[in-house]
Amino acid sequence: MTRLVYISGELVPEHEARISIFDSAIMLGDTMTESTRTFRHVPFKLDEHIERLYQSLKLTRIDPQMSPAEMKRVTLEVFEANRPNYAPHEDAWIVHNISRGLSVAGADPTKQLGAATVMIFTQPMNLLPWVDFYSKGCHGVTPMSRMVPSQSLDPRIKNRSRLAYTLAEMEAKLVDPQAQSVILDLDGHVAENKGGNIFCVTKGVLRTPSTVNCLAGVSRATALELAQGLGIPTEETSLLPYDLATADEMFFTSTPYCIMPATKFNGLPVGDGQVGPVTRQLLGAWSDLVGLDIVAQAEAQRG
Repeated sequence: MTRLVYISGELVPEHEARISIFDSAIMLGDTMTESTRTFRHVPFKLDEHIERLYQSLKLTRIDPQMSPAEMKRVTLEVFEANRPNYAPHEDAWIVHNISRGLSVAGADPTKQLGAATVMIFTQPMNLLPWVDFYSKGCHGVTPMSRMVPSQSLDPRIKNRSRLAYTLAEMEAKLVDPQAQSVILDLDGHVAENKGGNIFCVTKGVLRTPSTVNCLAGVSRATALELAQGLGIPTEETSLLPYDLATADEMFFTSTPYCIMPATKFNGLPVGDGQVGPVTRQLLGAWSDLVGLDIVAQAEAQRG
């Protein structure tokens, strides 16, 4: 079945989807975004993702001309229209991209020629890029590039201007083609990954950077909630590379893979170099929460 996508009020086959070359998404990278995934075809924490989307839209003064409730309704309609594309064991990524709309080329980038451009689509949840990391762990590497300062752009505003993250990821992969970036802020504190948050475990305490310099991730919040439910002490604080290098465990969180263990940081083993017990405990609790073995689902995609 042909994939159907939503563009500003219309559900159309993907090959018919069009936006203007003068849309601010292209002219300025002026686009807010959200990514949600399903578990057993049920969107996970869709309300939280839409709430964050509308916070980003508010801060950037983009009016989607839809209420959050309407956005949720349309989002579910888009998924239902595409549900036949997904087998019972397959899940989907649901993506929102909302730009300011047609822009006027010239000195004032805030001028618009019409309404915002609202784009919603689904795509298969491909977990193969991360599947080996569940058992072996990944290699976290600090790139040369730094986070855009929060004084310039608050990292809680989730946007599609991804060049800084892309450059950082490219630099990390110069060290190790399989590396995952650990991006620092201008003061050298640990901030975030190109698409996720960073955690470490030190003497039984789960620690993560505060949202002063990183995205307030929905998966980040889920990991903290699960830890608290398991009686694992948590701390939102400032972290330096030293703290990751000397930690007992380390992992990343993000929508597609949920928790991605890291067993090496800047060439050094994290703890004993194996996926740690707290990381495994949290992965198990997440699987229980969604009623699906997250690691087994990824393993099944090997074919």
